[in-house]
Amino acid sequence: MESDFPMAYISYIPPEEIPSEFRLPDTDNIVQIHGVNPALGRRHYDLYRELMLLPGAISRVRREMVAVVVSATNGCRY
Repeated sequence: MESDFPMAYISYIPPEEIPSEFRLPDTDNIVQIHGVNPALGRRHYDLYRELMLLPGAISRVRREMVAVVVSATNGCRY
């Protein structure tokens, strides 16, 4: 099921163009998108890692599955 609302398009920032103090050990598309505001990108990345990697009531595999379904439903390419 595709969303009725198109996702916004944000230009990618190549990792080498992100200031070195804000570069992340990950080059996924979402990380490159956060290059437009690298300090915020670092905070988002830290929050993502905490939510996805720390033990919780839902396994990491299920958390990733939820993320994939939500992204697909919203037509998100990131």
